[in-house]
Amino acid sequence: MALFQSVFGMLYQFGDTFAFLVISCAGLAVIFGMMGVINLAHGEFIMCGAYVTASAARAGLPLPLAILTGALVAGLVGMLVERLVIRHLYHRPLDSIIATWGISLIATQGVLIVLGSTMQGVGTPLGSIDVGGRSYSLYRLVLMACALGLLGGLYVLFYHSRFGVIARATIQKPQMAHALGVNTGRMYGLTFGLGAALAGLAGGLYAPTMTMVPTMGSTFMVESFVTVVVGGADIFVGAAPAAAILALIKAGLTAWYGQLFGQIGLLVTVILVIRILPGGLSGWLKGTTR
Repeated sequence: MALFQSVFGMLYQFGDTFAFLVISCAGLAVIFGMMGVINLAHGEFIMCGAYVTASAARAGLPLPLAILTGALVAGLVGMLVERLVIRHLYHRPLDSIIATWGISLIATQGVLIVLGSTMQGVGTPLGSIDVGGRSYSLYRLVLMACALGLLGGLYVLFYHSRFGVIARATIQKPQMAHALGVNTGRMYGLTFGLGAALAGLAGGLYAPTMTMVPTMGSTFMVESFVTVVVGGADIFVGAAPAAAILALIKAGLTAWYGQLFGQIGLLVTVILVIRILPGGLSGWLKGTTR
């Protein structure tokens, strides 16, 4: 019985970390991994989704619909930001860093001034289960399922839909796509909006588990960038195995040595990957299959 409790606890911790890494990095994987835009405002799109979700839920909307509303609003904000700012900075990475950093500061301070230093959140739904005297949140299990569903949904979207094929063609060969009649500006806007919506979805999904503060997006930033960098440019070939490896490292070190060592393990891993595999896991996996 004790062995079962220990194994269940480790698997639960691994699944929870895996879900957090996948859900938090999905939007950044589209904007940074696919589009090449270093988006330092990723955390603020997450915060936008969380705030809208909490507001909609308190207004009486069912939590699933509130989460979708948060994702939709974040996506619309992302499309607006792309149209006004990012569209002029493609292939200018240093300028995009400064611009998105400025957007991040403006969003954080704006929310602080308008809405205050904290906001009433929503309670964690579904309750918990007891295993061997330890309580485990059922909502965390839902998040694990959402992470797997998100990976599957994005795979179908980008590899088995007209939008996905055109979006990947526009990002990889914009001149050729434009010559074939594709409205590349609109595709860039829709793809960036999708990445922002995925970030908003992450905020909405984790809103019931977090304190609602303007700086809450920073909680997701390190893990998001680490997962995308380790995974490489291909969101599907790299993100899932990267999240699994990083979740194993973080869960193991956190269980044995504490939260600090779990974070250190993530940072050491990304340093080693950058040094040994500059193209990330996706670049290495594609290279071994050729």
